[in-house]
Amino acid sequence: MAACIVLLAAAAPAVADAPPVRVGISAEFGVVGSTSAQAVQLGAQIAADEVNAAGGVLGGRRIEVVVKDDRSVPARAIRNLQEFAADPAVVAVLCGKYSPVVVEAVPEVHRLGLPLLDPWAAADPITEHGFTPDYVFRLSMRDSWAMQAMAVHALERGAARIGLLLPNTEWGRSSERAMRRLESEGQGPRIAATAWYNWGDPSLAEHYRGILAAGAQMLVLVANEREGALLVREMAALPPAQRLPVLAHWGITGGTFFEGSGPALGAVDFAVVQTYSFIGAADPIARRVVEAAVRRGVPDARRIPSPVGVAHAYDLVRILARAIDAAGSADRAAVRDALENVRDHQGLVAYMERPFAPGRHDALWPEMVFLARFAPDGAIERILTARGN
Repeated sequence: MAACIVLLAAAAPAVADAPPVRVGISAEFGVVGSTSAQAVQLGAQIAADEVNAAGGVLGGRRIEVVVKDDRSVPARAIRNLQEFAADPAVVAVLCGKYSPVVVEAVPEVHRLGLPLLDPWAAADPITEHGFTPDYVFRLSMRDSWAMQAMAVHALERGAARIGLLLPNTEWGRSSERAMRRLESEGQGPRIAATAWYNWGDPSLAEHYRGILAAGAQMLVLVANEREGALLVREMAALPPAQRLPVLAHWGITGGTFFEGSGPALGAVDFAVVQTYSFIGAADPIARRVVEAAVRRGVPDARRIPSPVGVAHAYDLVRILARAIDAAGSADRAAVRDALENVRDHQGLVAYMERPFAPGRHDALWPEMVFLARFAPDGAIERILTARGN
């Protein structure tokens, strides 16, 4: 098999002899500088280990996490899904952070009847696709929520005009639609300029200068770690008066953005949207997850890589385990139905009375989104705003 499969199972003795129930991950493990897929794997594995230590699912079957690399290529992701679907022990698959990959995979997910659990990818169409029954379950942000949080923050800071710097992908288009809707409804700043870039562009300076010339007072950036770090370095080379404050979507937190930006990040007013932080979280679930991460080599809560990926994947696997037991089998259609009926999930990210329901496959809600900054040590710390979040 071309994809490298890594089986990670830390099963308790009580479930070691029973056949496993497998949970797949198809994500961007092979993308240089990315940490998002590894974060999803870490969160999923911590959750699986907890379930296994408590006796597993279905009366004694352990959960086994199976990993495949899609390199953020849609065709590879679709092939991975097909291979997972061919394994009757695989009950569901987690995806990675790249929305364009997931959007293209949604039709195949429904053709295969394979539950897809989304812990990161934020494009609105991922859960607005029209397929029935719905096999996509997201515990993550939506682009429309990210744009709303950034629009509110921009207005709180007195920015009446913003510029958008977006990738020429479904992720960028989803973000633009959301911000223009806010503008048209009078809930966001006026969009002074929109610039589009392509993955791998050697420079974003010309796009940035055009936004600056259009009179934008703040920049909304939708980017991953490479382009985000590139822009920060190019902005830091400009005179201070030409450095707009930046509000960024969370793709940059899925890799080595902090390391790639270097000292330049200290010269730019830079904030990023998030939904969860381990820093300062003192509840028992957070302490337990941090301790498990430390046992796997993470120094402490401040150094957990791509924290939202860890947190969201953890909660998704815990919810999935409950759905499997409620279904009474690992049958995918039965588990899909059961996922819509899990109640009273006391999660890491939040308490969820009913994470998923028919017609609503987004477990989180807009008020969970907050703005954060990179501390000097690279940790992502919450910003307290006028809304108190």
